[in-house]
Amino acid sequence: MSSPRRHRARPLRLIAACVLGVLSVGGFAPFGLFPLPFVTLAILFVWWQEADRPARAAALGYAFGLGFFLAGVSWVWVSMHRYGGMPAAAAALATVLFCAWLALFPALAGWLFARLRGGRALLDVPLAAALWSFAESLRGLLLTGFPWLEMGYSQSPPSPLAGYAPVSGVHGVSFAMLLVAGCLGVAWRERTARMPAAVAILSLGALGAGLGAVGWTRPEGAEFTVSLLQGNIEQSLKWQPERFRDSLDRYLELARANPARLVVLPETAIPAVLDQLPEGYLARLAQAAGGDVLLGTVVRERGRTFNSAVGLSAAALQRYDKSHLVPFGEFTPPFFAWTLGLLRIPMSDFSAGAPRQAPLALAGQRIAPDICYEDIFGTGIRRALPEAGLLVNLSNTAWFGDSLAQAQHLQIARMRALEAGRFMLRATNTGMTAVVTPRGEVAAALPPFTAGALRSRVRAYAGATPYVRWGDAPAHALAGLAVLAAILGRALRFQRKL
Repeated sequence: MSSPRRHRARPLRLIAACVLGVLSVGGFAPFGLFPLPFVTLAILFVWWQEADRPARAAALGYAFGLGFFLAGVSWVWVSMHRYGGMPAAAAALATVLFCAWLALFPALAGWLFARLRGGRALLDVPLAAALWSFAESLRGLLLTGFPWLEMGYSQSPPSPLAGYAPVSGVHGVSFAMLLVAGCLGVAWRERTARMPAAVAILSLGALGAGLGAVGWTRPEGAEFTVSLLQGNIEQSLKWQPERFRDSLDRYLELARANPARLVVLPETAIPAVLDQLPEGYLARLAQAAGGDVLLGTVVRERGRTFNSAVGLSAAALQRYDKSHLVPFGEFTPPFFAWTLGLLRIPMSDFSAGAPRQAPLALAGQRIAPDICYEDIFGTGIRRALPEAGLLVNLSNTAWFGDSLAQAQHLQIARMRALEAGRFMLRATNTGMTAVVTPRGEVAAALPPFTAGALRSRVRAYAGATPYVRWGDAPAHALAGLAVLAAILGRALRFQRKL
């Protein structure tokens, strides 16, 4: 029978786990304290080891996840209430329920860990890392997926673990990160295991740094100029009919003042259906830009509406249609039509584009566009590779307001650049408009919530990183082997007892 003291300690430990989750957000942008999640996850690993039954490990994982997501993605309240028109109380409830759903995934990892662990702390580390990685992968799949704030994103440069990204993607970075955190936990808990744990940590860091030094892709062709336009048009005003002309004029003036070989406008920069634009506007925009143009707008075709990136060049008009849509923001999931009465979001009934679309031929390059939320899915980005030499993200981040989401989204784009081994250009309405190098470093960025243009020189890259070739398979294979080893070990222990 457990003592009253242990019963009192359990709620305190759950509260502490929740606090650890909150603190873990400090490892991500804009704070950038990338070593911090190693410590918080190490403590969680120790507590999972000490949990005397799977339900308690699951509760600890849930408390950690709830604190983590409430602190890290509570900006969804801004999107729903301030810009989506949902009443404040309803938006707050929806945000809490959303975070409560996301917290189920760390809880699942904790429950499975307690079921499968062998009891030898150092040997259990790969199991914990594998289950966490699988839980994040599952979160990125279910109900169209929400892989925001996967732990690996906190390890963008200058972390040495960023070197795993071109090889195994963000899931591989998460796996390596959990291995390090688990080893830290072992070193704290068991004095006799400190030396092997330290060797493992140093080896993981050194291998990551070494992989990061490899040039997986190569520059191709000459540098060319780009101009990324940031209109800074308030979301609440953007779709008002009387403000339509302001949007047209703002981007025309920015393009004229900042010509380049490639000029990029953000997602839905032109808040209208393409064929309803004033006659001759696209021609004037292309002339003002002095080169090819990629702009975000809405396209209606055969009774369907698309959130599109349209390329203007001397050859022909080209188009990319967003394929991974945002639930409730761009389409209403089945059985949720009742939410339309709570949200007032313009253009919220889009159709999805084809999963595979050819790169666009602009500025003498083959360009892979993606629109806003799509760049949180690495598997979707790699579909256009290695054919495309340049990645371009068009976003309307005004939906996030002045929140953590702006910097978090840029950090995600940095991971995509690392995985692909290519420049990532980001043109956003309010920020963060930026040029990201193939090594995941921000070469230049505009201040958020200002109107302007980011001018830079970039070049295309050729070749394929291991991640482009194999996707998440290496990370999933390693995680699968760790879980299989734990299952076999458990079966052997059971046989010995017979």
